Amino acid sequence: MSSEASFFGLAGQKALIIGGGQGMGESSALFLARAGCDVALVDVVPERADAVGKKVEALDRRAFTIAGNVLDDAQIPMIVAEAEAKLGGLDLMVSIVGAAAWGSLLDTTAEVWDQQMHLNLRYFFLVARQVAESLIKRGQPGAIVGIASVDGQRAAPMRGVYGAAKAGLISLVQTMAVEWAPHHIRVNAIAPGHIVTPRMFDTPQRAELYAGSLLPMRQRGTPDDIGRAALFLASDMARYVTGTTLDVDGGLLAANLFPRGLPGNNQG
Repeated sequence: MSSEASFFGLAGQKALIIGGGQGMGESSALFLARAGCDVALVDVVPERADAVGKKVEALDRRAFTIAGNVLDDAQIPMIVAEAEAKLGGLDLMVSIVGAAAWGSLLDTTAEVWDQQMHLNLRYFFLVARQVAESLIKRGQPGAIVGIASVDGQRAAPMRGVYGAAKAGLISLVQTMAVEWAPHHIRVNAIAPGHIVTPRMFDTPQRAELYAGSLLPMRQRGTPDDIGRAALFLASDMARYVTGTTLDVDGGLLAANLFPRGLPGNNQG
Protein backbone atom coordinates (compact mmCIF):
# COMPACT_ATOMS: atom_id res chain seq x y z
CA MET A 1 0.00 0.00 0.00
CA SER A 2 1.39 3.41 -0.96
CA SER A 3 1.72 6.08 1.70
CA GLU A 4 -0.64 8.26 -0.34
CA ALA A 5 -3.33 5.58 -0.41
CA SER A 6 -2.97 4.99 3.31
CA PHE A 7 -3.11 8.73 3.99
CA PHE A 8 -6.49 9.16 2.28
CA GLY A 9 -7.98 5.89 3.49
CA LEU A 10 -9.06 4.92 -0.03
CA ALA A 11 -6.89 1.88 -0.71
CA GLY A 12 -9.00 -0.72 -2.49
CA GLN A 13 -12.07 1.51 -2.62
CA LYS A 14 -14.31 1.31 -5.67
CA ALA A 15 -15.40 4.54 -7.33
CA LEU A 16 -18.02 5.32 -9.96
CA ILE A 17 -17.12 8.44 -11.98
CA ILE A 18 -19.99 9.94 -13.97
CA GLY A 19 -18.58 11.98 -16.84
CA GLY A 20 -15.15 10.43 -16.40
CA GLY A 21 -13.94 10.75 -19.98
CA GLN A 22 -12.46 14.23 -19.91
CA GLY A 23 -11.85 17.42 -17.98
CA MET A 24 -12.82 17.50 -14.33
CA GLY A 25 -14.15 13.95 -14.43
CA GLU A 26 -10.87 12.64 -15.80
CA SER A 27 -8.88 14.50 -13.16
CA SER A 28 -11.13 13.19 -10.41
CA ALA A 29 -10.65 9.63 -11.62
CA LEU A 30 -6.87 9.97 -11.74
CA PHE A 31 -6.57 11.54 -8.30
CA LEU A 32 -8.75 8.81 -6.82
CA ALA A 33 -6.68 6.15 -8.59
CA ARG A 34 -3.46 7.61 -7.20
CA ALA A 35 -5.03 7.31 -3.75
CA GLY A 36 -5.74 3.61 -4.29
CA CYS A 37 -9.20 3.47 -5.91
CA ASP A 38 -10.36 1.25 -8.71
CA VAL A 39 -12.73 3.15 -10.98
CA ALA A 40 -15.66 2.67 -13.34
CA LEU A 41 -15.75 5.49 -15.89
CA VAL A 42 -19.10 6.46 -17.39
CA ASP A 43 -19.16 8.58 -20.54
CA VAL A 44 -21.38 9.00 -23.58
CA VAL A 45 -18.21 8.70 -25.68
CA PRO A 46 -16.62 5.40 -24.65
CA GLU A 47 -13.37 6.13 -26.50
CA ARG A 48 -12.74 9.05 -24.16
CA ALA A 49 -13.32 6.87 -21.12
CA ASP A 50 -11.09 4.15 -22.57
CA ALA A 51 -8.23 6.65 -22.85
CA VAL A 52 -8.66 7.71 -19.22
CA GLY A 53 -8.89 4.06 -18.20
CA LYS A 54 -5.45 3.40 -19.67
CA LYS A 55 -4.05 6.21 -17.54
CA VAL A 56 -5.67 4.70 -14.46
CA GLU A 57 -4.20 1.28 -15.26
CA ALA A 58 -0.77 2.89 -15.61
CA LEU A 59 -1.20 3.78 -11.93
CA ASP A 60 -1.65 0.06 -11.15
CA ARG A 61 -5.37 0.39 -10.49
CA ARG A 62 -8.29 -1.29 -12.25
CA ALA A 63 -10.43 0.73 -14.66
CA PHE A 64 -13.63 -0.18 -16.44
CA THR A 65 -15.47 1.77 -19.10
CA ILE A 66 -19.25 2.05 -19.17
CA ALA A 67 -20.85 3.60 -22.23
CA GLY A 68 -23.97 5.29 -20.93
CA ASN A 69 -26.04 8.43 -20.82
CA VAL A 70 -27.27 9.46 -17.37
CA LEU A 71 -29.75 11.83 -19.01
CA ASP A 72 -31.71 8.72 -19.98
CA ASP A 73 -33.52 7.78 -16.76
CA ALA A 74 -33.85 4.16 -17.81
CA GLN A 75 -30.09 3.73 -18.11
CA ILE A 76 -29.25 4.87 -14.57
CA PRO A 77 -30.06 1.62 -12.70
CA MET A 78 -28.19 -0.35 -15.36
CA ILE A 79 -25.15 1.95 -15.16
CA VAL A 80 -24.89 1.60 -11.38
CA ALA A 81 -25.47 -2.15 -11.52
CA GLU A 82 -22.81 -2.57 -14.21
CA ALA A 83 -20.32 -0.52 -12.19
CA GLU A 84 -20.95 -2.72 -9.14
CA ALA A 85 -20.60 -5.89 -11.17
CA LYS A 86 -17.36 -4.83 -12.82
CA LEU A 87 -15.77 -3.39 -9.68
CA GLY A 88 -17.09 -6.05 -7.32
CA GLY A 89 -18.96 -3.48 -5.25
CA LEU A 90 -19.14 0.28 -4.89
CA ASP A 91 -17.92 2.65 -2.20
CA LEU A 92 -18.20 6.11 -3.67
CA MET A 93 -19.49 8.14 -6.59
CA VAL A 94 -18.26 11.38 -8.13
CA SER A 95 -20.58 12.94 -10.68
CA ILE A 96 -19.30 15.69 -12.97
CA VAL A 97 -21.84 16.35 -15.70
CA GLY A 98 -23.46 19.65 -16.59
CA ALA A 99 -23.40 22.72 -18.79
CA ALA A 100 -24.93 26.17 -18.86
CA ALA A 101 -27.33 27.52 -21.46
CA TRP A 102 -26.58 31.14 -22.36
CA GLY A 103 -29.47 33.63 -22.49
CA SER A 104 -31.57 36.06 -20.51
CA LEU A 105 -34.51 34.87 -18.45
CA LEU A 106 -36.89 36.80 -20.70
CA ASP A 107 -35.64 34.77 -23.65
CA THR A 108 -35.69 31.43 -21.82
CA THR A 109 -38.28 28.97 -23.06
CA ALA A 110 -39.93 26.24 -21.05
CA GLU A 111 -37.99 23.73 -23.14
CA VAL A 112 -34.66 25.32 -22.19
CA TRP A 113 -35.74 25.38 -18.54
CA ASP A 114 -36.55 21.67 -18.58
CA GLN A 115 -33.33 20.81 -20.44
CA GLN A 116 -31.17 22.73 -17.95
CA MET A 117 -32.91 21.23 -14.93
CA HIS A 118 -32.45 17.74 -16.35
CA LEU A 119 -28.80 18.26 -17.30
CA ASN A 120 -27.76 19.93 -14.06
CA LEU A 121 -30.09 18.64 -11.33
CA ARG A 122 -32.54 15.84 -12.19
CA TYR A 123 -29.95 13.31 -13.33
CA PHE A 124 -27.85 13.89 -10.20
CA PHE A 125 -30.83 13.18 -7.97
CA LEU A 126 -31.57 9.95 -9.81
CA VAL A 127 -27.95 8.72 -9.88
CA ALA A 128 -27.22 9.64 -6.27
CA ARG A 129 -30.44 7.98 -5.10
CA GLN A 130 -29.58 4.81 -7.02
CA VAL A 131 -26.10 4.70 -5.50
CA ALA A 132 -27.45 5.40 -2.00
CA GLU A 133 -30.07 2.66 -2.31
CA SER A 134 -27.35 0.20 -3.29
CA LEU A 135 -25.10 1.22 -0.39
CA ILE A 136 -27.95 1.01 2.11
CA LYS A 137 -29.06 -2.40 0.83
CA ARG A 138 -25.56 -3.74 1.39
CA GLY A 139 -25.08 -1.95 4.72
CA GLN A 140 -22.10 -0.20 3.16
CA PRO A 141 -20.88 3.29 4.16
CA GLY A 142 -20.04 5.58 1.28
CA ALA A 143 -19.43 9.01 -0.13
CA ILE A 144 -21.18 10.90 -2.92
CA VAL A 145 -19.77 14.03 -4.55
CA GLY A 146 -21.73 16.20 -6.98
CA ILE A 147 -20.85 19.24 -9.06
CA ALA A 148 -22.49 22.54 -8.15
CA SER A 149 -21.33 26.02 -9.22
CA VAL A 150 -20.63 29.49 -7.91
CA ASP A 151 -23.62 30.38 -10.09
CA GLY A 152 -25.82 28.52 -7.63
CA GLN A 153 -24.83 30.84 -4.81
CA ARG A 154 -25.43 34.28 -6.29
CA ALA A 155 -27.10 35.97 -9.24
CA ALA A 156 -26.17 34.38 -12.55
CA PRO A 157 -27.05 36.91 -15.27
CA MET A 158 -27.44 35.37 -18.72
CA ARG A 159 -27.40 31.83 -17.29
CA GLY A 160 -30.12 32.12 -14.70
CA VAL A 161 -31.69 28.70 -15.23
CA TYR A 162 -28.32 27.04 -14.80
CA GLY A 163 -27.83 28.98 -11.58
CA ALA A 164 -31.26 27.95 -10.35
CA ALA A 165 -30.50 24.28 -11.09
CA LYS A 166 -27.19 24.45 -9.24
CA ALA A 167 -28.83 26.19 -6.29
CA GLY A 168 -31.27 23.29 -6.25
CA LEU A 169 -28.38 20.83 -6.28
CA ILE A 170 -26.77 22.55 -3.31
CA SER A 171 -30.04 22.27 -1.36
CA LEU A 172 -30.50 18.67 -2.48
CA VAL A 173 -27.01 17.74 -1.28
CA GLN A 174 -27.82 19.14 2.16
CA THR A 175 -31.02 17.10 2.42
CA MET A 176 -29.37 13.94 1.13
CA ALA A 177 -26.61 14.38 3.69
CA VAL A 178 -29.11 14.64 6.57
CA GLU A 179 -31.40 11.82 5.42
CA TRP A 180 -28.58 9.41 4.62
CA ALA A 181 -26.25 10.21 7.53
CA PRO A 182 -27.76 7.39 9.67
CA HIS A 183 -26.59 5.02 6.93
CA HIS A 184 -23.04 6.46 7.10
CA ILE A 185 -23.26 7.97 3.62
CA ARG A 186 -21.68 11.38 3.24
CA VAL A 187 -22.90 13.71 0.48
CA ASN A 188 -21.07 16.87 -0.59
CA ALA A 189 -20.70 19.13 -3.61
CA ILE A 190 -17.96 21.11 -5.31
CA ALA A 191 -18.69 24.60 -6.66
CA PRO A 192 -16.15 25.44 -9.37
CA GLY A 193 -15.47 28.98 -10.45
CA HIS A 194 -13.76 29.55 -13.78
CA ILE A 195 -12.12 26.28 -14.74
CA VAL A 196 -10.28 25.77 -18.02
CA THR A 197 -11.74 22.56 -19.49
CA PRO A 198 -11.65 20.88 -22.92
CA ARG A 199 -15.16 22.11 -23.72
CA MET A 200 -14.61 25.64 -22.55
CA PHE A 201 -15.87 28.63 -24.49
CA ASP A 202 -12.98 31.09 -24.43
CA THR A 203 -11.80 34.37 -25.95
CA PRO A 204 -8.57 36.38 -25.56
CA GLN A 205 -10.61 39.04 -23.71
CA ARG A 206 -11.93 36.52 -21.24
CA ALA A 207 -8.55 34.88 -20.65
CA GLU A 208 -6.91 38.26 -20.03
CA LEU A 209 -9.66 39.36 -17.65
CA TYR A 210 -9.52 36.27 -15.43
CA ALA A 211 -5.73 36.18 -15.39
CA GLY A 212 -5.72 39.88 -14.54
CA SER A 213 -7.91 41.87 -12.22
CA LEU A 214 -11.06 39.78 -11.81
CA LEU A 215 -9.86 36.82 -9.77
CA PRO A 216 -8.05 37.48 -6.49
CA MET A 217 -5.64 34.63 -7.28
CA ARG A 218 -5.01 36.13 -10.76
CA GLN A 219 -5.50 32.83 -12.53
CA ARG A 220 -8.23 30.48 -13.61
CA GLY A 221 -8.53 26.99 -12.25
CA THR A 222 -7.70 23.71 -13.94
CA PRO A 223 -9.50 20.35 -13.90
CA ASP A 224 -6.89 19.14 -11.41
CA ASP A 225 -8.11 21.71 -8.90
CA ILE A 226 -11.50 20.03 -9.02
CA GLY A 227 -9.93 16.56 -8.95
CA ARG A 228 -8.12 17.43 -5.74
CA ALA A 229 -11.36 18.67 -4.18
CA ALA A 230 -13.16 15.49 -5.22
CA LEU A 231 -10.39 13.39 -3.68
CA PHE A 232 -10.64 15.31 -0.41
CA LEU A 233 -14.42 15.04 -0.15
CA ALA A 234 -14.42 11.33 -1.05
CA SER A 235 -11.63 10.43 1.36
CA ASP A 236 -11.18 9.94 5.09
CA MET A 237 -9.69 13.43 5.18
CA ALA A 238 -13.32 14.61 5.02
CA ARG A 239 -14.60 11.97 7.44
CA TYR A 240 -16.65 14.54 9.39
CA VAL A 241 -17.72 16.62 6.39
CA THR A 242 -21.19 16.16 4.90
CA GLY A 243 -23.88 18.42 3.45
CA THR A 244 -21.38 21.06 2.42
CA THR A 245 -20.48 22.78 -0.83
CA LEU A 246 -16.77 23.40 -1.29
CA ASP A 247 -16.02 26.52 -3.35
CA VAL A 248 -13.06 26.07 -5.69
CA ASP A 249 -13.10 29.47 -7.33
CA GLY A 250 -9.84 31.33 -6.77
CA GLY A 251 -11.57 33.75 -4.39
CA LEU A 252 -14.28 34.85 -6.84
CA LEU A 253 -17.19 34.60 -4.42
CA ALA A 254 -15.22 36.16 -1.59
CA ALA A 255 -14.34 39.14 -3.75
CA ASN A 256 -17.97 39.50 -4.88
CA LEU A 257 -16.88 40.13 -8.45
CA PHE A 258 -18.58 38.91 -11.58
CA PRO A 259 -18.52 40.60 -14.99
CA ARG A 260 -21.74 40.93 -16.92
CA GLY A 261 -21.69 39.55 -20.42
CA LEU A 262 -18.99 36.95 -19.82
CA PRO A 263 -20.43 33.48 -19.28
CA GLY A 264 -19.04 31.27 -16.56
CA ASN A 265 -17.85 27.79 -17.33
CA ASN A 266 -18.20 24.77 -15.10
CA GLN A 267 -18.42 22.09 -17.76
CA GLY A 268 -16.63 18.79 -17.15
